[in-house]
This record gives sequence, structure tokens and C-alpha cells, in this order.
Amino acid sequence: MDLLPYPVGPLNPEVTDLVFALPLLAVAYLCLARTLRRLGRARAARRDATEGTARRAAAVRAAAEADRARTERLLADAHHDAVLTRQRAREEGAARLAAAREDGRREQDALVARARDRVASERATADAELRMTVSELASELASRIVGEPADARTEPGS
Repeated sequence: MDLLPYPVGPLNPEVTDLVFALPLLAVAYLCLARTLRRLGRARAARRDATEGTARRAAAVRAAAEADRARTERLLADAHHDAVLTRQRAREEGAARLAAAREDGRREQDALVARARDRVASERATADAELRMTVSELASELASRIVGEPADARTEPGS
């Protein structure tokens, strides 16, 4: 039995073929629609995962850049502080060295003054002793030269 009463060729299906083909088409459509929906959801999930990962990576990259910038600032501040500390230490060391040199000079001057005083006092003592014994030494020397005893005067200043 033909659906259309006049001959159209292969475009004129029989009713039994249509009755058999329409339920199969519906089943195929339902299976394909269900599969396509699953594929669409999987694609959307993959796209979300990819874009989400890209967004998270961008966020991590931005956080890392911020941390790096903060670390560089901290390092620059630490370097600046270290330079200031070194400069202060040099200045303090130079001041302490100058103070130590000044103390050393004062001690040196005091030692030299004491040594000069001691030498002067020893010289005065030696001079006094020498003046007291010079007449004895002179008479002894004269007696050695002459070969006879000479009398010794022990008066100072003579």
C-alpha cells in the first residue's frame, strides 16, 4: 500500500516501512540526543576546567609576582640597612681608633715625661756623686801618672 496514490518513485514510502522506521527513528533520536547532551556537558566541563585552570594559573602568577616584588622591596630595604650599618660601623670604628690613638699619645707623653724626669733625677744624682768623688779620682789618676802618692781633697766644688 502506498502513501501517495500516484507514483513518485523512491520518495513514495510504503506505510509499513513508515510504521517500522518511525519508532526506530525515535529510539535513535532519543539515544543520540542523550549522548549528545552528555558530550555537550563533558565539553562544557572540560572548557570550564581548562579556563578555570588558566584563571587559577593567572591568579597564582599574579600572587607570585606580588610576592617577588615584595621580596625585592624587602631585600632592597635590607641592603640599604646593611649599607647604613656598615657606614655607622666604619664611622664608629674610626672614632674609636682616633680615641685609642689619642689615649696612646697621652700615655706615651706621660711615659716620656716620667722617663725624662727619672733620667734628669738620675743625672743629678750621678752628677752629685761624681762631683764628690772627682777629687779622689783626680788625685788617684795623678798619683798613677806621676808615680808618687798625691793627697786627695774631698771637698766638693774644688
